Amino acid sequence: MSDKPAEPRDASSLTGHVMGFPAYGGRSQAIGEVHSRPHPSITQPRCLIQLAFMTDGGATVDHAVLSELSRRLGSAAPDRLARHHAMNWGKGTLRWERRTEFSTYLFEGPLGSDRSPEDTPFGKGFTPPGTVISGIRLEIRKWTPASEKLIGRFDASSLCYSLVDNGKAAIVTDFRQDADGLTRMLVLERGLTPQRSGVLCQRIMDIETYRTLALLGLPLAQSLSVRVRRIEDRLVAITAAMKATASRDNQALLAELTELAAELEADAAASLYRFGASRAYDGIVAERLLALDETAVPGNDTWATFLQRRLAPAMRTCRSVEERQANLSRKLTRATQLLRTWVDVEVEKQNRDLLASMNDRARLQLRLQQTVEGLSVAAVSYYVVGLIGYLAKGTSMFGKVVAPELVTAVSVPVAVVVVWWMVRKARRGHK
Repeated sequence: MSDKPAEPRDASSLTGHVMGFPAYGGRSQAIGEVHSRPHPSITQPRCLIQLAFMTDGGATVDHAVLSELSRRLGSAAPDRLARHHAMNWGKGTLRWERRTEFSTYLFEGPLGSDRSPEDTPFGKGFTPPGTVISGIRLEIRKWTPASEKLIGRFDASSLCYSLVDNGKAAIVTDFRQDADGLTRMLVLERGLTPQRSGVLCQRIMDIETYRTLALLGLPLAQSLSVRVRRIEDRLVAITAAMKATASRDNQALLAELTELAAELEADAAASLYRFGASRAYDGIVAERLLALDETAVPGNDTWATFLQRRLAPAMRTCRSVEERQANLSRKLTRATQLLRTWVDVEVEKQNRDLLASMNDRARLQLRLQQTVEGLSVAAVSYYVVGLIGYLAKGTSMFGKVVAPELVTAVSVPVAVVVVWWMVRKARRGHK
């Protein structure tokens, strides 16, 4: 084998072609996703401060913040499509990562006299990209009898203390916030590599960030539970009224059912994303806790045990409200369909009565029309006979052989028959 070092690979050639063949359009993004969250390499003793911001404005706001920080450092700003970026800041490093609905800013630096990193970027001049959803202060130290005494600074009532990585490290927290509003964490290590320390620190910070995000669905679930209960009670009252055949107003009941269904669907649509996100975040927390593979320290809770007791009931509440919404929607649909069937039957009865009334009116109109036709035959015949009489009196075509009165009398039946025949022919022509 040659000792010549390998030549650097051209990333564009790897993403655009494979052995000279054109690559699929989404291949580069799929390959890059594996490396989208690089773990920091951490040597102790260090202090890490991570802030997670809810960024409704998307990556645009983050890019503006990072561009300002880069300008202050005299370095290049990240690409607008980048999802992670790192820059040196004083004696430490600032790392930014973009997530679905939030972004994290992690500063890792040496411990100061007040157990905080020196020269953090979160002082004056830092413009937050949104509101803070999670804040963490994590210290990683060499495991010594002196550093072990730091465990006494945590609240014993909620202390979580366990061993990880086959006893090479201890992770400690009480999930309490300090004066700055940051959740305190402590990692004591003995024999971890810098890469393994970075993975461990990232993992336990993810637990705090994602469990906070998972619990965002709880207040929404509690508020929706009251509204769902009100709709359930109203549905019971409506279905009871539907059984009262004599006194029920189907149109009014149908309108109220439609209004309740619209209100329920609006609430379900508004909570769909939040409940789905809470389930996803809860799954991430469970994965991170499982990956820790904790060993319990006698007399103390592990992180998994502590969070299971507090996070699981909240997630069950969210799932319960979501299931109640789905079940209630189905019940409202069935009640609406039943009531609409009754309304359709009533409408069909009304249409039947209306058609019968129209038939009666048409029959009466036909009789009236036939009567009018008989009168019209007599009237027209009268005018025709009158014209013939005037004609007989005013002319001498018949001479003195036939009297005009006789001509008029003879024309009467002839005129009546002719007019009746013409009216009948016209009626048949209309039919």
